[in-house]
Formats: sequence, structure tokens, C-alpha cells
Amino acid sequence: MSEQSTKTCMNRRTLLLAAAGAAPLLALTTTGAKAAKLAQSGAGYVAASTSDKKCGGCNFFVAPNSCKAVDGDISPNGFCKLWVKKA
Repeated sequence: MSEQSTKTCMNRRTLLLAAAGAAPLLALTTTGAKAAKLAQSGAGYVAASTSDKKCGGCNFFVAPNSCKAVDGDISPNGFCKLWVKKA
């Protein structure tokens, strides 16, 4: 086999392997798969915060009692380590 045909085969092989590896990722993004949420204990969530940083003022909070980043029921008066001020 010549050097040119070896390079062509390797380029095709690389392309096919890359496409095969990207297929599951593409499927996840097009099917609207949800990202995994962190457990409340892993995020350091507490249901009642004495700080001014409360879930109700966080960018991840979804009224009335949910969060984009933390799993389970979330109190608007709670707090966790992922808190980000609403824009």
C-alpha cells in the first residue's frame, strides 16, 4: 500500500470513529435529555437560611419549589453552595 493511500485510510478511520463517538452525545442533545441534578446533601442545601442568600433570589431557583441544579423540593427560603444571584 502506498503512503498516500495509508494516510487516506487513517483519515477515514479517524473520521468514522469520531462520528461514532459523537452520535450518543448528539442524540442526548436533540432528545432534550435533562442534566443530572445534584443531591441536596451534596449541594449543602438547608431548608431555612439566616443569610440574605436565599434560594428565592438564586438564578437556579424555579418557583414555586424547584431548582435547576439541586434535586428534590426546594424552599424559597433555603440556601446551598451553588447559590448564584439572579441577574
